[in-house]
Amino acid sequence: MISKIALALALSGGLLSSPALAQERPPGSEPSAVPADARGAVPPDPSAPSFEAVRIRAEALEPLETLLIAQGGETLVDQGFRGNRTDRATNIKSASKSVVAALVGIAIDKGAIKGTDQPIADFLRADFPADPDPRLNQITVGHLLSMQAGLERTSGGNYGAWIASRNWVRDALRRPFVTDPGGPMLYSTGSTHLLSAILTKATGRSTLQLSRDWLGPAGVRVSDWERDPQGIYLGGNQMAMTPRSLLAFGELYRRGGVNVSGERVLSEAWIEQSWTPRTTSRFHDGRYGYGWFIDRFAGHDGFYGWGYGGQMIYVIPDLQLTVAITSDEGQPSARSGYVADLHRLVSETIVPAAQARLTPTPPKS
Repeated sequence: MISKIALALALSGGLLSSPALAQERPPGSEPSAVPADARGAVPPDPSAPSFEAVRIRAEALEPLETLLIAQGGETLVDQGFRGNRTDRATNIKSASKSVVAALVGIAIDKGAIKGTDQPIADFLRADFPADPDPRLNQITVGHLLSMQAGLERTSGGNYGAWIASRNWVRDALRRPFVTDPGGPMLYSTGSTHLLSAILTKATGRSTLQLSRDWLGPAGVRVSDWERDPQGIYLGGNQMAMTPRSLLAFGELYRRGGVNVSGERVLSEAWIEQSWTPRTTSRFHDGRYGYGWFIDRFAGHDGFYGWGYGGQMIYVIPDLQLTVAITSDEGQPSARSGYVADLHRLVSETIVPAAQARLTPTPPKS
């Protein structure tokens, strides 16, 4: 199904498409020369630690559509490439899993959900199969957040059948157990969709409403979002927001949960929990917390959300650095090596530029 807003987005260049047609893969399951200007000037050395060098290297990555970089709360790069704009809504794909995780954290802060140890049966028992596996009662909210529910994945090759089902929540819950709850990471959009259903049950409001009310004060706005046949917004995919809004979301985490006015939106405790490694992806050995991947970038701890095609939000706290990237959503980012290109862009060009900006220039003798 496509809402009227989604259809309008599609007709005007927006990127949301019908879920039945959307490509969805787990992260990890899947350059042109820059000319001199008209006067013949030589472009800056791409290896030099500067944000101009970042722009040059980014433009050479053909799938890359927009790039935004903020440091210390100041936006230093706000760039669209090949006709793309940073103020136009785009499909952030599975980067929306980080957004849903934030909503769960706020719901816990508000008392709508007791905590990550609360069993999902408290909310979803009515959707359990008629003869449920007893292990369904062991799955907690935290297991869904860290992709450790143990249920067969609804991503990858199972995604099409899952979204073709009449009830996505019940279909995700009827899947056989591959491992016990709390076991290895099984990347599954169905797990994040169950979180969307839990948020809806716990608050009596849609997750779209919650995202706008709870994250709006931080400058984050979900423009549009697909829904399942029961009207529950799709947790973990098919969410539209502008790249600037995606940057604002990363900045909320970078600032420790407060907005630019100092108003508390998200607790620091939740950010710490979200950025604590809990499991590891079998696809690329990436560590995972609650909706965020965790890695090192040029010697700095970094945290990132990752959507199909290369929709990325990076936060590197000790450099006061936030990077938002959107890309062609129709191409895989892992199997193609493109996401590795983006990680190198961050490690080899953005981090050095950010370090250089923080390092005072020695006085001339």
